[in-house]
Amino acid sequence: MNSSCLFTSVIYAVTGNETRVPEIRLDFEDDSLLTEQESQNLKTCAQNLIAIGKALQTYEKEHSEFPEWLSELHPKYLTNPNALICPADEDQGVPILPHNTDPNLPVSYNYDCDPEYYQQWLKHERHVYNSANPIVRCPHHANLDVGSTLISKLHLNLSFSNNVYLSDAFWHKHPIKMYGSLQAAIAGYERALQLVPDDPNFFKLYPELLRLYMEAKQEIDAQNSIKSFKSVMKPHDEDIMRFRDYWTLVEMLKIVSKHEEALQLLQHLEKTEKGNLFIRSIFREIAMIHEEKGNAELAKTYFLKADSKLAMIGKPTPDFSSTDINGNPILLKDYRGKVVLLDFWATWCGPCIAEMPNVKKIYDTYKDMGFVVIGVSLDNNASEVRDFLKECELPWRQIFDGQDGHLKKLFQIRGIPSLWLIDRKGKVISYKARGMELKKLVDEAVKAKI
Repeated sequence: MNSSCLFTSVIYAVTGNETRVPEIRLDFEDDSLLTEQESQNLKTCAQNLIAIGKALQTYEKEHSEFPEWLSELHPKYLTNPNALICPADEDQGVPILPHNTDPNLPVSYNYDCDPEYYQQWLKHERHVYNSANPIVRCPHHANLDVGSTLISKLHLNLSFSNNVYLSDAFWHKHPIKMYGSLQAAIAGYERALQLVPDDPNFFKLYPELLRLYMEAKQEIDAQNSIKSFKSVMKPHDEDIMRFRDYWTLVEMLKIVSKHEEALQLLQHLEKTEKGNLFIRSIFREIAMIHEEKGNAELAKTYFLKADSKLAMIGKPTPDFSSTDINGNPILLKDYRGKVVLLDFWATWCGPCIAEMPNVKKIYDTYKDMGFVVIGVSLDNNASEVRDFLKECELPWRQIFDGQDGHLKKLFQIRGIPSLWLIDRKGKVISYKARGMELKKLVDEAVKAKI
């Protein structure tokens, strides 16, 4: 079965007092793979978001700002508190971890619109996208496992203009869903770039508009958009800014199949930026281009240059002995015969915290089947870790390794979260499995014959 799918006809508008009944339709190459319950959950959730959107509009009209928490809408603006609960949310608005929890009511939806953040960023973003960007998001329909197809990172979004649309986690990469049609998306992103043509915070608009031009077969506009970006890109002295712009240009060249030009740019950077912080990113981009060109051996060589840990897959995990945060010895070899997840994380790492509810659910599901988790904190201060663990009541053992600890060096950790899954024989299965992929790998590992 072809796993590609296309989400269409998922925009629902509210005009005045008239609310259109949401109609969720997911079009696949074969019959719909959603169950009746999953389809109903999407429709109910869309209705909830429309109700929340109307309440937010009324609140903003009266207060000239948005509430800090969605619960503040109840009861004056949102009479039914159940509208804050997505039917697909198994925890019914009560988070597994108390991070960024609404203090007043159970709430399923992601909302980050406190006055300071809104004034500093969201208000500007809202203006640039002409209110098509999300103010509320529901992640609870993500990772729908339907047959042999996995619809991952499916989000339902409520825009500032009170439209509801589907996307994956990266909403800005789905302008057609945001604006409702290909031509409306082109007009929307052209308008946005007229407002902020040289603002690095919105350079991501250039490749997305280029994709739209290519889909619309507007080849002259596509070529002009590359010229426009070259005229505004900023190769600053600061490494992160210079390389961000290079990556954007490489992405645009790949979109129009100018792989040779992209490769030449990257090879130039490879020669001039040896020892640079971003050299591994350069290797990875070169590897991906060779992969697209069918140069399998060169791709493999550069992927290994980008990340030497790839060679560790299927090999014995580096053994270690350490002390957990309570002062008790912990030896990895003592866990032979069990499936082990080493979770490198920190309290200051947003993606790490966001992944923990998923890890906890997997732990609860498989802990009686020989699955264990060992956390490895890369925080600066052990007391911050203890406070977090006390608040969140994570049931697995924790090691405080610090920012320059021996485990970080032993496992070549350059970014977190880094989740190392180890089989019962002590061999590395993966060092970057997350979300549904982690669940799938754990399920296979605990059921595998030794």
